[in-house]
Order: sequence, then structure tokens, then C-alpha cells
Amino acid sequence: MDAIITFFEGLSSGQKLFWIFLCLSLSWVGEATFPLVRLEYKKWKHAAINLIFLSTSIIINLFFGLATVGIFMWLASSQFGLLNWINLPSWLEMIIAIMMLDFIAQYVAHYLLHRVKWMWKFHLVHHSDTQVDATTGTRHHPGDYFIREIFALGAIVIGGIPFAFYMIYRIASVFFTYLTHANIRLPRAVDKAMSLVFITPDMHKFHHHFERPWTDTNFGNIFSFWDRAFGTMVYDDPHKIRYGVDVLEDHRSEDVLYQFKVPFDKNIKTDY
Repeated sequence: MDAIITFFEGLSSGQKLFWIFLCLSLSWVGEATFPLVRLEYKKWKHAAINLIFLSTSIIINLFFGLATVGIFMWLASSQFGLLNWINLPSWLEMIIAIMMLDFIAQYVAHYLLHRVKWMWKFHLVHHSDTQVDATTGTRHHPGDYFIREIFALGAIVIGGIPFAFYMIYRIASVFFTYLTHANIRLPRAVDKAMSLVFITPDMHKFHHHFERPWTDTNFGNIFSFWDRAFGTMVYDDPHKIRYGVDVLEDHRSEDVLYQFKVPFDKNIKTDY
């Protein structure tokens, strides 16, 4: 366990970036080999649009990285947080840390992004993609990504989560983000069995249906039991889904300037 902790503590920015593009590349191989649906679009143009959003997330992540370093130093000296108040085996503390981060920084944050009107307008950009594939996982308005990072910092403080456990969570989160958005078809029995514990490609696709109530389901990123516990899970035939969001115009899905301005456009009306 010590070797694992040391490895993740020493991950460089280059290694983390490599992991992002490795997961994306593997997802593209899966999309080409076992597509869920045939998407009629220019794949490289679509990817370029979504990678613009990824670049803004990387920049925000650099700034949060500086804040995070200070928080980890404070936690180490103050011994604040759940994991500093209990004494469990390292492997069990790692699982608790990942679960806390997935619940607070993903499920809770994601739920609020759908329920709080000003947050939802930022999150609309993610849902406006009418051709959902692996790159959709990188499509977050800077405001959306900023909110998620704030919740991640909150989870770190509440949990007293060590840096290595946080990095393990981030690596796992990137993998599941690309896997669940990828336009891939897993055998139905495999996908359904996996969904008992994890968010799967078929399960997450319902979250990208263009209208409620399906849009407001399946908020998890790694684990599916949050959605099961709080009654926000749905599982059905993914071929019923139409991508996009009902309050935006589909043809502007790849209009980057328009998408960046969506949260501030008062003409875009939402229920909340």
C-alpha cells in the first residue's frame, strides 16, 4: 500500500495529462469497434470543440492545484477531518476517501447543478452536446468546472483526505468520465451487472436525454449506489434517447462563443 501511495503522490502534470489522452484514445477505439449508435457528425470537429472546454478546465485545475497544496499542508499539520480522527487500515481509508469524494464532489455537486437555477445555466453547456461521445466528458463551462472543484475542496477538508487518495480518486474519475460518455455498446448483461455498483455507459446515457425527467437522473460518476439510495436512478433502453437539451437550439451545439455565453443569456428560460 505504501508503494501505491508513493506512486500517486509523485504523479507529474505530464503523467496526469497522458492519462487523460490515454483514456480518450481507448474510448475512441471502443467507439470505432463497438458503437452504441451511429452518430452522423464530423468526429474531429466535434472533438476539437469539446477539447476547447477541456483546455479551460485544465487552466482552472492549475489554479486550484495551488489552493489544494495549501489545504493538504494545513490538514497534515492540524489533523482535521474524518480520516485524521479515525484509525483504520490504509486500504479501507482509501476506499472511504474515494467514496466521500465521489459523493460530495460528484453526486451532490451534480445534483445541485441541476436543481439550482444559476448553476443549471452553467451546466446546460455540458448537456447541449447533441452528439454524445467520449469527448463530451470534457465539455464543461468554466463556471461549471469551478463549482465542481469547490465541492472537491470541501470534500477534502471534511474527510481529511490525504493527497495520494485524492489523486487516486482523480485518476479513477477521469477513467469513468470517458467510459460513461463514450458511444460504446457493452453486452447488455455486462452493463446491467456493472451498474449494480458502478456508473456504466448505458446508465449515463439517460442523463443526456434532451428532456426531463430523464435529464435529472443518474447523477453519479463512479458509483451507482448514490443514485439507487436517493431514488435518482433510471435504467432503460438507451436507443430511446435523443441527445441535447430542450431549452437550447440543437444547431448551436458546436457554436463555441454561443456556448460560453449561455449562462449569461437572459433569453434562455429554464424551469429552475
